[in-house]
Amino acid sequence: MHTYKGKEYPCCTSLTMGIIGGKWKTVILYHLIDGTLRYNELRKIMPTVTERTLSLQLKNLEEDGIINRKVYTTKPPLKVEYSLTDLGKTLIPILQSIANWGDFVVENYSAKTV
Repeated sequence: MHTYKGKEYPCCTSLTMGIIGGKWKTVILYHLIDGTLRYNELRKIMPTVTERTLSLQLKNLEEDGIINRKVYTTKPPLKVEYSLTDLGKTLIPILQSIANWGDFVVENYSAKTV
């Protein structure tokens, strides 16, 4: 049994998937590889995710220590930025492998149309 942040997981892969699994978490993390993004920037590059889902996924990733959330309140409008934590940066090789595999599948196994 593995325990992280008060949650128990039956094995190490279930812990990993519990943290980064789901439709949007890996996409969010992939976009944060190159640096800090504001909430609206994430919305623009992920147009099919709902605002509620994006907000929940960002909150979960923050709670798990994978991303930082920084709020700037010194002058209007309110600005919120997201970036990878040091722990989140350890996921970069995994995220790049997932992206590479997706490219491989598209290039080699997609139905070709003429």
